[in-house]
Amino acid sequence: MPEILPYIPQRITVHLGPPGSSAENVTVSFVDYVKNVASSEIYPTWEEAALRANILAIVSFALNRVYTEFYRSRGYDFDITSSTAYDQFFVNGRSFFTNVSRLVDDLFDDYLRRPGFVEPLAAKFCNGTTVTCEGLSQWGSQNLARQGYNTVQILRSYYGNVEIVTDAPMQGITSSYPGYPLRRGISGPSVVIVQVELNRISQNYPAIPKISQVDGIFGAQTEAAVRKFQEIANLAVDGVVGRETWYALVRYYIAVTNMAELRSQGQRFYTISWATTNPIEQGDRGVKVEHLQYMLSVLYAYIPGIPPVTVDGVFGPATRDAVIAAQRRFGLPQTGIVDFDTWDEIYDQFSGIEATSWHDPENFPYTSAIITGTAPRNRYSRTTTLTQFPGNSLSTGNQDPVRQEAPR
Repeated sequence: MPEILPYIPQRITVHLGPPGSSAENVTVSFVDYVKNVASSEIYPTWEEAALRANILAIVSFALNRVYTEFYRSRGYDFDITSSTAYDQFFVNGRSFFTNVSRLVDDLFDDYLRRPGFVEPLAAKFCNGTTVTCEGLSQWGSQNLARQGYNTVQILRSYYGNVEIVTDAPMQGITSSYPGYPLRRGISGPSVVIVQVELNRISQNYPAIPKISQVDGIFGAQTEAAVRKFQEIANLAVDGVVGRETWYALVRYYIAVTNMAELRSQGQRFYTISWATTNPIEQGDRGVKVEHLQYMLSVLYAYIPGIPPVTVDGVFGPATRDAVIAAQRRFGLPQTGIVDFDTWDEIYDQFSGIEATSWHDPENFPYTSAIITGTAPRNRYSRTTTLTQFPGNSLSTGNQDPVRQEAPR
């Protein structure tokens, strides 16, 4: 299972005051943000091991705020505040210490996490003299460095078993919301996220029904869980994960797992692997067969000659017939066995459809009806376009007349 690496944002927006205040927002490069906070929080004369430990804590805490969308999911237009009561000390416009800048240039794309966890550690810290907290003591880290502790030893003295992720990828900050509503019939990594969040939230809210199989397919169980969650969260109950429901799920998930806290329960590595490691053939059962059948059912709706299949996880004669038809269509040996080449070709065709037509609400607003078997309710169903001969022959270059909208 591949690792999930949170990215380093190119820029970060800082609110120059407590959340909810009318203070200004400033957007700076992430590197300059870390240099600013480090130059404001620690002394440049400290031992290098202590400086490195503190910088890694600063980076990790800021990344946790970005990764969990701690403020964005609450409707704020910033990523972190300059208030030490909530976040880290940022002084807009200040200069940076030379040696601190040099260390930040080396460490800004490294961060802390618990082994096996996804999220950057919410590495809280305090000065350790006038203020104490559960986390790193800044002056205490300097004392340990003077005793000969290295950076890792200092960090583990305060945070326990942590590891340092190095050379994390960098990109601009993007919303976790996929950009389109998730509904019955949709599949992919975004559905996996919703299913994982709902199952975890249901531990604290037992009225939410469990999703028995986290398979990345938005089916009946997922829809039922979404509806119950929307009821609990006082949202419109429609079974569709739009932006509002998505970020409500984020807030609840972060809350029940304490992911924004030092004592986080942790987000484990998870993904749905659409790759296959072994051939699949008639008689096989399980999640991989379900994935295969789901992809074939999508291909059936778009590619002539591929027969329909039932997504039941059982590789029977109907599934074999669909596989043979796909192999014939793609110029592969017609064995009825899904080897690596067959799987890759089916997946390539499926992902192309999924990435274009499936998520195009203008041209295919109710594509999920293909999978669920419900009657299509798209924009053409209110016209006679699909039921009557237009009265003249159709040929290349013909098109429907442009509908004139009534004046408003």
